[in-house]
Amino acid sequence: MTDTALTDIPLTTLDGNATTLAELAPGGAALVVNVASKCGLTPQYSALEQLAKDYRDRGLTVIGVPCNQFMGQEPGTAEEIQTFCSTSYGVTFPLLAKTDVNGADRHPLYTQLTETADDSGQAGDVQWNFEKFLVAPDGTVAKRFRPRTEPDTPEVISAIEAVLPR
Repeated sequence: MTDTALTDIPLTTLDGNATTLAELAPGGAALVVNVASKCGLTPQYSALEQLAKDYRDRGLTVIGVPCNQFMGQEPGTAEEIQTFCSTSYGVTFPLLAKTDVNGADRHPLYTQLTETADDSGQAGDVQWNFEKFLVAPDGTVAKRFRPRTEPDTPEVISAIEAVLPR
């Protein structure tokens, strides 16, 4: 466990700027999702973008974290990833620089996120692309959703609603 608060861990945006969760989602909640452009689950980008639009005014920020650790399904450069996301899915939510979510080079953000268990009680490594972590406005991880859980399912929506102000 690190002494750095989850919301203060240094991050880098896809375009190379330094940031943190606190800066990306000031005072609000964040849905942090490791993403990939060439995955069977890639169509989840559509539902993630819809969540970002639907809940932006209530304080939710969706944050995509490109990761190439699962069968090389995010091979592109930062420019290629940005172009793919915006032209294929109209993504407007922030994307971070390509990041390792598992293994020896796991980013400190994911070191903390993966301490959270899913509904079956399983913590640890990210299973695949599009695993989702809901970070509450207070900086705690409120919920973990495995990759096959679609972003617009009732369980995800109710978890988001539960952490956002009314």
